Amino acid sequence: MDLSSITSMRAARSRDDLALAPGESLLAGGSWLFSEPQSATSGLVDLTTMGWEPWCIGPAGLSIAATCTIAELLEPPAPADWTAAPLFRQCAEAFLMSFKIWNTATVGGNLCLALPAGAMISLATALDASCVVWTPDGGERHEPVSSFVRGAGRTSLAEGEVLRSVELPIGALQGRTAFRTIALTPLGRSSAVVIGRLDPDERLTLAVTAATTRPHVFRFGHPPTDDEVQDALRTIEDWYSDAHGAPDWRAAMTHQLAYEVCEELKP
Repeated sequence: MDLSSITSMRAARSRDDLALAPGESLLAGGSWLFSEPQSATSGLVDLTTMGWEPWCIGPAGLSIAATCTIAELLEPPAPADWTAAPLFRQCAEAFLMSFKIWNTATVGGNLCLALPAGAMISLATALDASCVVWTPDGGERHEPVSSFVRGAGRTSLAEGEVLRSVELPIGALQGRTAFRTIALTPLGRSSAVVIGRLDPDERLTLAVTAATTRPHVFRFGHPPTDDEVQDALRTIEDWYSDAHGAPDWRAAMTHQLAYEVCEELKP
């Protein structure tokens, strides 16, 4: 879509360039930005010209730049002990989009948009990812993705803050995962996503997204029983409602998917 309100566009080359003037918005992939009118936006600041490497593998795990595209996210040569590696493609394929959009849409854009069905939110939450946020005073702060996303379309980003990267810890990448999703139609937007991760010490993490307004993470010191799973899911109060599913249906499907995930991950 043409954005008829845009009168200026500039390329960001340094951190100082990320200070936005009135009416300016940051541009990464733009797959959502250009999908509908942006009447309050008169200028764009291109983040992709910052020259950030898409991803970097280190002793602590995987660092993903906010400007990393979905296609680039699937490139890292996962070490043999990264048993959670299949989750990357599973989440990428959960996007309601053509695979062609994978070359444009970014990890950071998906997180900052904070839609309940954000596939990168599902991935990052399940793998205990944290956000590195640049603050306007020249510093940075770190926050788990599970709390960075506050609700439908809401994040913890304050005025002047910029999401720099997403950090995935090595311990989570070495867990064994199970993935389940459901939608009202075969190619529809995810109505519920449940991901489980079983770590080598048999601790199990259960991440619920898409069915709720924000991510929910449940941790068990052992593979949980059905009753323990049900008790945990009963604490959710923010079941989402839109054209892709009613809250009661989403809750019922989440319970079913959670049981399936936990069954698959039994030692």
